[in-house]
Amino acid sequence: MTEIRDLKMLVALSQYRHFSRSADACGISQPAFSARIRKMEDGFSIPLVRRGNQFMGFTREGEVVLKWARKLLADMDGMNQEIASLSDNLGGRLVIGVIPTTLPFAARVSANLRRLHPNLMVEILSLSTGQIKAQLNDYSIDAGMIYFRDAEPGMAERLYDESYVLIAPGELAPRSSGTATWSEAAALPLCLLTRDMRNRQLVDDIFARIERVPQVVMEANAFTATLAQVASGSAATIAPLSVAETFFTSDALVRLPLVEPEVTHAIGLSVKDQDPILPVIGALRVAVRASL
Repeated sequence: MTEIRDLKMLVALSQYRHFSRSADACGISQPAFSARIRKMEDGFSIPLVRRGNQFMGFTREGEVVLKWARKLLADMDGMNQEIASLSDNLGGRLVIGVIPTTLPFAARVSANLRRLHPNLMVEILSLSTGQIKAQLNDYSIDAGMIYFRDAEPGMAERLYDESYVLIAPGELAPRSSGTATWSEAAALPLCLLTRDMRNRQLVDDIFARIERVPQVVMEANAFTATLAQVASGSAATIAPLSVAETFFTSDALVRLPLVEPEVTHAIGLSVKDQDPILPVIGALRVAVRASL
């Protein structure tokens, strides 16, 4: 019969993707770890893991068992959290997947959570929209912050609207204050996020709407990398206002709100529809409201 410890081992294997490292994380020897995984497979009468000279991933059946293992472990954590919350001692772990544009807001939420619940461990993962939706579905994360329009219907609540600014070294900026048009931004050498990132796709949609082709000279998969390029004076970038206010604070950089058109996109909080609701999700919603 499969035990809770076996489920934890399966989840550890999905995290570390290596038998020895997974065994170390679970506090047992590698041969004992492998034996327990094989015992699970014997119990289900199906292979769960694809093996070669090393771990090669999960079988299709293994992915299904892994998904349920995560859900069962999440339910067990929820039970422990609810018991602890009865004595105002909410603890455990909350994992939030966020698109890069929401990192500043997620940091405020995390600070409020830790202030209200000092025993709660909060983990924030910067992920793409597709990764957040997939990991919500397989219970790898507890909640996600994504564009509201991209969330599954009925699984998200609207948080705030994201607006955009042009950030440029003084010598590249069209002016030192006021606003800039999207057409002016298109004429500058730009460092933008990579095309697989949802923010980049939305930015490209705006340029297509005004029938302008931006002069993209560099791409990066994180705003910290674009910051380095802009700080070097070699390129400008386009970022949400909250990101600009958090990361692009140098006096050597010019920040101009983008107009013609003025565009906003709503950010939402997405969670799995569960009953009962995990106590940490209730705490997260309180912290989100306090952060708006």
